[in-house]
Amino acid sequence: MADIDDLKPGDEVPSRPPRQHRLRAGLGLVLRWEALLVVLLGATIAYGASVSPYFLQSTNLFYICLNVGEVAIMALPLTLIVITGEIDLSVASMLGLCGVAMAELFKHGWPIWPAMIAAVALGAVLGAFNGFLVTRVGLPSLAVTIGTLTLYRGIAQGILPTDTIGGFPAHLTNIGVVPIPGTHIPYSIAFFGALAIVFAIVLHATPLGRSIFAIGANQEAAFFAGIRVRRIKFWLYVLCGVLCGFAGVLWTLRFASARYDAAIGQELYVVTIVLLGGISIFGGRGTIAGVVLAVAVLGCLQTALTADLVPAQDQQIVVGALLLASVIVPNAGDLYRRARERLRSAGARRHRAAAVQAESR
Repeated sequence: MADIDDLKPGDEVPSRPPRQHRLRAGLGLVLRWEALLVVLLGATIAYGASVSPYFLQSTNLFYICLNVGEVAIMALPLTLIVITGEIDLSVASMLGLCGVAMAELFKHGWPIWPAMIAAVALGAVLGAFNGFLVTRVGLPSLAVTIGTLTLYRGIAQGILPTDTIGGFPAHLTNIGVVPIPGTHIPYSIAFFGALAIVFAIVLHATPLGRSIFAIGANQEAAFFAGIRVRRIKFWLYVLCGVLCGFAGVLWTLRFASARYDAAIGQELYVVTIVLLGGISIFGGRGTIAGVVLAVAVLGCLQTALTADLVPAQDQQIVVGALLLASVIVPNAGDLYRRARERLRSAGARRHRAAAVQAESR
């Protein structure tokens, strides 16, 4: 289609491509990104197999899944939040605080199951606080969740400054170190798989999912179309808190102990999974399948780097590079278009200013 700037007086203004064509183009971009993730996963597996003869053994695959289970669970609700154009950086702090709360209740005589339920309920409260500040007070989600990241971690440290609480029932702590009977699948990744199916159905096959995409694509248009933007965003933050609380329970049982610094820094990995999965940082685009592939890529990559004796700080460099690439590469077209529009606007302003100066003379 010809560029509108190339038209001459009297030429017919070209119409925009049909909506279905634009949707197909967007779907093609997503599918290409997921195909790239499949290639990246294959390359990561090949790298792991080359540095360790045990990489592809079932025992090692169990530990790969075990290491990313809780992080993967937290990535699912964050996926929906990012699609709406928001962010939640407090996910790991909610995990830590909920784990500490469960351990404290158990220490003070609560049965383990009510303590676990209370921890998940606390996660809902923490998520609701984030959602209230973002949707009702109108604060930017980035600033809010950076603040609550520190706030929730500080509360956990205040409750349990230096001690470690353990002594949980063995039949529950075993779920973190043994696979599901008859398989080599850890319980946490099984929970993630079941939740991923539910999230995929909701996001890609229900009116709620279409509303989430519409909010991320154009929040104002979604509002005038009758979509309850603030309500949906609020409940997504509550859902995020619930699953972070659930992940906190699993994390605490896996390590058979609770500490205030549990999962500290893991928010970096959660955000990396979401963006590496093809979820646009600008909102309105992405798939759950991409997030599942990103979980597999990150889990295999971490294990392969560890097997190759790469230091932890160098692994952080690799994860940071992946995070940057996952922001820049899928959005290269949008970034180029925005830069081009800014250059055009600047050129038009200079042209008008020059014309005004010429007339004044």
